Amino acid sequence: MERVKKEAAKTLRAFLIELVVYAALVVTYFFLVLHFLGGWLHGLEAGHRYTYAGVAVLLMIGQAVLLQNVTTYLLRFIRRGAK
Repeated sequence: MERVKKEAAKTLRAFLIELVVYAALVVTYFFLVLHFLGGWLHGLEAGHRYTYAGVAVLLMIGQAVLLQNVTTYLLRFIRRGAK
């Protein structure tokens, strides 16, 4: 029973770390895109809506893939250090 509680606590701790790291990465990604691509995206939205829609979808897919890979790498690194 004690072992199960330790495993549950470990899992919860890993989940909370992942949640915090992922949230920080998402916010950082958002502000980087806003800063570097904001003006271009605004102009694209105003003049070429279909292109804008495609670029927006590609940015979302890129965010998902990139941030998931970064988060996975960071968690593996954190878990190695905890052992």
